[in-house]
Amino acid sequence: MTTKVLVIDDDVAITDLMSMLLKTHGFDVTTTNSGTESINLVKEKSPHVIILDLMMPDMDGWQVCKAVRAFSNAPILILSAINDPRLVASILDAGADDFLVKPVPSGVLVAHIRKMIRRTGALHLPTDEAPPQKKLD
Repeated sequence: MTTKVLVIDDDVAITDLMSMLLKTHGFDVTTTNSGTESINLVKEKSPHVIILDLMMPDMDGWQVCKAVRAFSNAPILILSAINDPRLVASILDAGADDFLVKPVPSGVLVAHIRKMIRRTGALHLPTDEAPPQKKLD
C-alpha cells in the first residue's frame, strides 16, 4: 500500500513543489490550498500523513488541526515559516504530531514523514533504494 500524504498550504507554489518532491519519494500526494476544503479531503481520502501550514486565510492551521482531530488520528506535521516556541507548543497542544520550520531540506521532511508512519506501524514505507535482488539457485 502506498503512503497517502495530504499537503495543505494556501501557497500554490508550495503545494506544487511538495507534490513533486514527495512523489519522487514514492508517496501518493493530494494537495489543497484551502483549509476548509482540507477537512473534506481528510474525510474522503483518509491520508496516512497530513502536512499542514499554519497561516492560511480561510481557516488557519489551528482550526484545521482541531477539526481533523475530531474524527481522525492521522499524523499531522506542521510545516510553517513561524518559528516561535509558544506557537509551536500551542499547535502541538491542539493535536499536531510534529513541527518543522520552512524552509526545510527535502531529506529532513521525508525522514519526518517516515518517522510518523513508522509510529503508526500500519504501512509499507516507500524507500529510495532499489529492491533487494533475488538470488537464483
